[in-house]
Amino acid sequence: MTPRTLYRRLALAEVVTWALLLVGMGLKYVTHTTELGVKVFGLVHGVVFIAYCLVTVLLWVNQRWSAREGLLGLLSAVPPFLTVWWERRLERRGRLDGGWRLGRGGEAPANPAERVVAALLARPMVAAAVGVVAVLGLTGVALLVGPPVGKQG
Repeated sequence: MTPRTLYRRLALAEVVTWALLLVGMGLKYVTHTTELGVKVFGLVHGVVFIAYCLVTVLLWVNQRWSAREGLLGLLSAVPPFLTVWWERRLERRGRLDGGWRLGRGGEAPANPAERVVAALLARPMVAAAVGVVAVLGLTGVALLVGPPVGKQG
C-alpha cells in the first residue's frame, strides 16, 4: 500500500466516523432518544482519529513534510470533515507522491525519527502490530481520561 492510498483511506474513514458521531450526537442531544450512537460511534471515531494521527506522523517523516504540513495534518483531524480536504490538498501539491522512501531498498535514514520509520517499514507485519498496539494503548488512555468535553448527562 502506498503512502497516498493509506492516507486517503484513513482520511475518508475519519470523515465517515465523524459523520456517524454527529448523527449519534443528534440522537442524544436533539431528539433525546438514545445515547448509544455517541457511545458506539464515539469510540469508533476515537480509534480512527488516533490511527489517522499516527499515520500522519509516519508520513510526515517518510514524505519529508515541513513542520507546518505535519502540524496541519494533525490539526485537520479535529474539525469535522477536514481530513479529506487536507489529503486532497497534499495530493494536488505532490506531497503524497511516490512509495515508501524509507522502505526496503529506499533511502538510508538520516535521523532518529527516520530510523524508527525505516525499521517499521522493513518489517510490515511488525509495523502493523505496533500500530494496532499503539492505537489500542492510546485509546485506553483516552478512555481513562474521558470525553474531550467532559461528562455530560
